[in-house]
Amino acid sequence: MLNTYSTKENKRYYGEHLTPVDIFHRFIYPEIKDKLYNYIWIDLYAGKGNLILPILEKIPVNERINFFQKHIRLFDIQDEMVKHMINKVVKEYNIPLHIAKKFIQKRDNLKNFPLNLLKENLPLFHITNPPYLYIGYIKKHQTENKYKKYLDYFTNGREKLQDLYQIALFNDLKANIKNMVYIIPTNFIYGKSGSNEIRKVFFPYYSIKKAYLIEDKIFESTGINVGIFFFQKKKQISYNAIEFPATKIYKNRSITKIITLKKDYNYIAGNEFEEYVRNHKKNNLNISFYLMKDEVLNNKGNNKVILLNANKYNKSKGEYEKEIYYVNDHLYKKIKSNILWIRTVDTGSCNGRAGLYSITDLGVDGIITEKPYRTHPIQIFFDPELSIEKQIKLKEEFNSCLEYLRELTDSEFMTTYKYSNSEYTRKYLGLSQVKKLISTLEL
Repeated sequence: MLNTYSTKENKRYYGEHLTPVDIFHRFIYPEIKDKLYNYIWIDLYAGKGNLILPILEKIPVNERINFFQKHIRLFDIQDEMVKHMINKVVKEYNIPLHIAKKFIQKRDNLKNFPLNLLKENLPLFHITNPPYLYIGYIKKHQTENKYKKYLDYFTNGREKLQDLYQIALFNDLKANIKNMVYIIPTNFIYGKSGSNEIRKVFFPYYSIKKAYLIEDKIFESTGINVGIFFFQKKKQISYNAIEFPATKIYKNRSITKIITLKKDYNYIAGNEFEEYVRNHKKNNLNISFYLMKDEVLNNKGNNKVILLNANKYNKSKGEYEKEIYYVNDHLYKKIKSNILWIRTVDTGSCNGRAGLYSITDLGVDGIITEKPYRTHPIQIFFDPELSIEKQIKLKEEFNSCLEYLRELTDSEFMTTYKYSNSEYTRKYLGLSQVKKLISTLEL
């Protein structure tokens, strides 16, 4: 849903992605329809109120004012959002203005949980789509005053968290909220370093009853993939494996499977990959990545090499630029004897999947990198040196094994790259995963 109140820059600043009301009707209401009078329904980051206000449509008209007072509490940090929600309930649901203003308020709930809610007569049920903003982006822009204040959220026991949505989860945990529905990036269960800490802190106390993993685009301003997670507080702290049914939705495809999160694997989904490489390790090959430009310039000589520049992509031609260098015998041998490169990101077509590929098919001798990016073509170097024949065999076995694991896990061990109109959900394969998978192959 378009936000008519803020610019694209403000959306980034607030980490704001307004939720279409259809999300409530399709996924959330069926789970709560028999409990409407049992809870106080809160959204601490409500935006336009699309995750709570539709409840009023299900309440008889003559009961709405009383229900609103007893069962709904909404907050947002932006004045214009608060005004929008107040106007909406007054005009569409005939809630008196003074009552609307009492229970729809402006507040910065990332800073701290509104403890007065804990004194209410009914238990709280939090349904929310909190702000998303990665701490790396915040730190990069901390010289701008408007972002600098966000660093204060990552204090008081929250120093290791990595995103604003994780702050929201942490605050609910500390407030002992027993039932929550969160719409958050799927990297919450699939991410590695960026989500390990929140999972470690959160999952001893909470289980997931079910989840919808939406791999279609649902937000107007971003292609980030999100999940709808139904959280429930455990009766007591537990480190047991967490199992829950997850329905993946992509275009016309919908599949439901059981996902298991284990403490031994940092509660990350797709741990079948880690179990596979742990049980199938067959070599200790030393692998390194990237042919850096500095190395090429520091090893000048008389041997001509044609190198693909991974940092210079010509959009008009749809290809990377090729450059000629002259290098010494040592570097020439290193470049020519390592013929493989890794594509870490799916292109979206079936012949452009992440995997190992031959450099010679690119019409060059190697791939040079000025500044390393994980999504660029990356040359691989082996120690000890492998023969060309063994590298070709390794490439074929690697890609075959990778596809087997993708089929087994529905690519869950890989990170969703971003929304696109491709044939399948595009994924990113980490370099550490490349090393682990190569270690399972016979040489």
